[in-house]
Amino acid sequence: MQYPVSPKVGPSRFRLFSPILAGATLRERLIACLGALLAIGLTGVISGYMFGQGPHLPLIVAPMGASAVLLFAVPASPLAQPWSIIGGNTISALMGIIAAYFIRDPIIATGVGVSLAIGAMSFTRCLHPPGGAAALTAVLGGPVVAGWGFLFPFVPVALNSCILVGLGLLFHKLSKRNYPHVVPKPAENTHQTIDLPSAVRVGFREEDVDAALEALDETFDIDRADLSRLLQQVELQAAIRSNGKISCADIMSRDVIAIGEASEPDAARHLLLKHNIRTLPVKDPEGRLVGAIGLRELSMSTETIGHAISRPAVARPSDPALSLLPVLTDGRTHAVIIVDDDYRILGLISQTDLLSAVARLLPKEDNAIPAVA
Repeated sequence: MQYPVSPKVGPSRFRLFSPILAGATLRERLIACLGALLAIGLTGVISGYMFGQGPHLPLIVAPMGASAVLLFAVPASPLAQPWSIIGGNTISALMGIIAAYFIRDPIIATGVGVSLAIGAMSFTRCLHPPGGAAALTAVLGGPVVAGWGFLFPFVPVALNSCILVGLGLLFHKLSKRNYPHVVPKPAENTHQTIDLPSAVRVGFREEDVDAALEALDETFDIDRADLSRLLQQVELQAAIRSNGKISCADIMSRDVIAIGEASEPDAARHLLLKHNIRTLPVKDPEGRLVGAIGLRELSMSTETIGHAISRPAVARPSDPALSLLPVLTDGRTHAVIIVDDDYRILGLISQTDLLSAVARLLPKEDNAIPAVA
C-alpha cells in the first residue's frame, strides 16, 4: 500500500534549501525585507540627526542588523518582542563593558562578556540572540567604545534599540501584523464556577504540554501559550480533514428569525421568547447583517436595539461545519450567522445544530443505550 507524500517535501538532496520556518510565505519574507530596509535606514538617520555624524560615535551598532531580522522576519518569536530587543541588547552591552573593564585579555573578556550576557538576559526575561553580538562589540569595539565606557550600552545601543522597536511597531501596525505578539487569552469559564472551560475538558491540557516539553528536554523558540494554541488548531484541522465534507450550508437553519436595527427592545425580547432562541440577528434596512442581540444585551436600557447589539460570529456557507467548534464552545457564543459576501443573512447554525451534526459523525455502537423519553 502506498501512502500519499506531501508535495512540499522534495528529494532529500534539496531539503537543505527548504524553508525552516513554519508558516513562512513569500509575502511574509518580502514584508520582512521591506521592514528591515526602512527600519535600519531610518534608525541610522535618526541617530545621526540626534548626535551628529563623526568618528566619535557609531550611528548604528552591528547587532541592530540581527535584531532587525528577528523583528521583521519572526515577529511572533519571544526573542523578537520589544523588551527582548531593548533589554537584551542594552544589558548584554553592559555585561561586555563590565567584562572589558575588569579583564584585560580581550579573548577571555569576550567569552566572559557573552556568558554574562546570556545569564543576565535569562534572569531579566529578555533573551535576545543579537545581545551576544552587543557584548562582543562592547569588548572589541576599540577606542571609540572604550572612550564612551559605561555610557555605550545606553548610547548608541539602547538608543538604536528603542528607535528600531518604535519603527517596528509602526511598520507592523501599518502592515496589519500582530506586534507586539499578543497571545490570546486561554479559554475561561464564563459562568464563574470552578469547572474547567468546556473547550478544554477533553483532549490535552496544560500539564500535558509541560510533560511533553520535559520529555523532549529541548528549548523551543515558541511561547508556551502559542504552542498550546497550535496543538489545539492541529486537533481541529485533523477533525476537519477527517469529516470536512459537511459544510455550514448542509446543517444551517435557513428560515432565520431576524430583526431590524431600529426595532424596540420589547420586539426583540418577544421574538427570542416566542421562538425559544438565544441569538437574534440584527439587520439594516438593506437586509445586511449589522450585529446580534440576545437577552443579555437586552438587559441594557436603550430605546432601540441598535445601541445594544453585539458583534456577531459569522461564517460562509462553504466553510466546514466543524470549523465552528472553537466559536460555539467558547462559553459566550450560542449561534453563528451564515452570510454571503455582501453580509446578507443566508442561515444560522446554533450549538444544537452543530451538536447534532457531530453526533452523526460518531461511530455507531451496537450496544448503545437507547434514549429514555
